[in-house]
Amino acid sequence: MKRVASEHSHELLQMKSPQEKVGNYGHKEKQAVALIACLSALFGFTIFLLISTDLSHAAANYQQRYAKDLQTIQSSRLGFAETINFIDSHPEIFPTAKVNGNEHPLNRDQRMFAWQTWQHFLDHILFFDSIGHMYAELYLDAKEKKDKEKPFFTAFACFLAQYRYAMDFIERMEKNPGMHVLLNEPVPELGIEEGSYNVLKFRFLNVMRGAEFARLNVIYMFYKQSGQNPLQPGIEEDMAKIWEAGKGKGPTLTAQNAIKIVGDLGFTAWFPVQKNVSELMGVVKVWRPGISLITQEQIGLLHQKLQPGDILLQRREWYATNVGIPGFWTHAALYIGTPEERTRFITEPALRDWLAAQGSKDGTLDHLLQVRYPEKYQQSVTPQEEKHLPRVLEAIAEGVSFTTIEHSAAADSLVVLRPNLSQRDIAQAIIRAFHYSGRPYDFNFDFRTDSELVCSELIYKAYEPGEGPAGLSLPLAEVLDRPLLSPNEIARIFDAEYGKSGQQFTMVAFLDGNEKKQNAAESTVESFRASWKRPKWHIWMQDSEKTSPQTAEKSQPAKGT
Repeated sequence: MKRVASEHSHELLQMKSPQEKVGNYGHKEKQAVALIACLSALFGFTIFLLISTDLSHAAANYQQRYAKDLQTIQSSRLGFAETINFIDSHPEIFPTAKVNGNEHPLNRDQRMFAWQTWQHFLDHILFFDSIGHMYAELYLDAKEKKDKEKPFFTAFACFLAQYRYAMDFIERMEKNPGMHVLLNEPVPELGIEEGSYNVLKFRFLNVMRGAEFARLNVIYMFYKQSGQNPLQPGIEEDMAKIWEAGKGKGPTLTAQNAIKIVGDLGFTAWFPVQKNVSELMGVVKVWRPGISLITQEQIGLLHQKLQPGDILLQRREWYATNVGIPGFWTHAALYIGTPEERTRFITEPALRDWLAAQGSKDGTLDHLLQVRYPEKYQQSVTPQEEKHLPRVLEAIAEGVSFTTIEHSAAADSLVVLRPNLSQRDIAQAIIRAFHYSGRPYDFNFDFRTDSELVCSELIYKAYEPGEGPAGLSLPLAEVLDRPLLSPNEIARIFDAEYGKSGQQFTMVAFLDGNEKKQNAAESTVESFRASWKRPKWHIWMQDSEKTSPQTAEKSQPAKGT
């Protein structure tokens, strides 16, 4: 058994690029399986190119984060199970028995409900993709058996969770033929790209995935002898479910089925890679830990363009908190500036009179903030890391917090939007935002309560129209039975209103990150207008040429390779 594990230490990479021999199938079936192998290999090679530069950094840090990674894996695995239970609890949308698609039509609200469930399920697939690939590479990097065991268990647990719950999900969706069409539709506001359900079936319902599972079982039996790993109970449960499915009780894919899936794939074989939601994941970053595409030099230049009341939409690749938040833009923050910036900002005499009437002795916004929120105000003017003053108020994992622009803007993509409102409206928004400072982060994403807030909820409630302020019109959307405004929706609203009477925002700056080039560059308003349509896995699509089945067929490896 030792020989099997040592001589085949490369096999864990086959999670990404399985290449299996074609059995006794017909000519068309052989072509279909060969095509799957080719596209899988392209997918795996691309992942390797994108992440290999970070492997040494990840290896140096994973020992310190291993315990937290185990918790996030177990949390996301539970999230998979909860999503399946959620599906089973809504038979009016997801039938429990096979139906004719024409006999079970869904209205618009039900279709959106199904898309939101699909997006939520994808988030967990994305999380296991990212963290699983990291530990697969750490396994391959390790030289000694004792150093290989933890990475193997971790990567294998990710592989199994994806495989098991993907089959559970597909089994339920296939009971209604209409779901094949519905889940393949593009839903830009949720970050779902066209054909994504085909890709899920392409990845998990093919003979190579089953062979891959069986092969990795052999390596698992070797490492299993070394002792108890915290992930073993979940591994054993998922393995049992997968074996059961293989006996005909779950969805399987023959080579004939493969032809249909490949025929539907008129797009690249890339697949998303992101993360999962839980309180533990607020600081989990799978790749490039401590490195952002936007540099401190760029932040310094950006700071010169900002004024109090500006809204920052941000994108951080590889962060666990991206999961559960629809669309490309995943974080929003409010620029409040320093006391000096706020004083310079207010130039209207009528606003000074209004502030004085509210209790500001000198007619300044800061004196009113100091009177109303003395403790919070003191936090807002206390220097932080490297003696930088706080200039941003944002809802992050630690709660609604005052942060520095040097910290907050250290993202991979960022846009600054300026509300087209009066100084008084903006001053009132800042006052409201101070009111919410210190409150916990809302991991339930529930806008119906004020006791906890999510990032975009702070923006929504700070700029909410009232008897006095005109505010911003930011309609809430129903997401899994909860009203929600995502950061991506703010970008969509900008696009819809641009150039029209009543446009609510002006774009001040847009720094657009490029993972392949490892930088962020100033970009145009046209590019920002289209950014909300980007899939959540946008970084995998940058500078890439889409691969059609025809293109892939031409690039198939020669027979016997």
